[in-house]
Amino acid sequence: MIFIIFGPPGVGKGTQAAKISQKYNFLHVSTGDILRASVKEGTELGKLAKSYMDKGELVPDNVIIGIIRERISDKDSKKGFLFDGFPRTIEQAEALDNMLSKEGQKIDSVISIELSDEEIVKRISGRRVCEKCGSMYHIIYDPPTNMGYCNKCGGGLYQRDDDSEDVIRTRLEVYRRQTEPIKKFYKRGGILKRIDGLGTIDDVFSRIEKVLKGIG
Repeated sequence: MIFIIFGPPGVGKGTQAAKISQKYNFLHVSTGDILRASVKEGTELGKLAKSYMDKGELVPDNVIIGIIRERISDKDSKKGFLFDGFPRTIEQAEALDNMLSKEGQKIDSVISIELSDEEIVKRISGRRVCEKCGSMYHIIYDPPTNMGYCNKCGGGLYQRDDDSEDVIRTRLEVYRRQTEPIKKFYKRGGILKRIDGLGTIDDVFSRIEKVLKGIG
């Protein structure tokens, strides 16, 4: 079984991808992780990718597809795999479809975790980090005993620059602009499944499980 998972910043997409991978023994295919591993291993495609990365350029689609092809051909992908953070463009989506088709495979479902921008802003902007030990808190969902100070070491808590509301809204705007065309691409194929991202981690996971069981 082959899945793709989408989700804007703050919806817990990475957490859900990890839970799916662990429970169903699917290979979690994160393009960032695969690129770094290929570069570290010094494969031919890894070296080619590094030549672009060193110049601060985007790695071309054909190189990324080649690296993904190598990864999903490994034995640990036999039970299925979950694409996380890929595809990012229509061109990548089409290339992925072509690659899978040549192997007699296809994408079973595209899971899109949905949440309002206001809820996402509330989730991310409420995060606080201890300046001493790095412990994480949330002013609404997991507040410290003494507001502004860490429960563990007493260090001051601060908000990271990329957790500010302005930055979050900019990231969301970029995400919507880049991802909406891809979601429409898969919706036309009848495999896009929208999942409500409101609630606890387990709430969202149970909704995803219903999609997986419905396909399996």
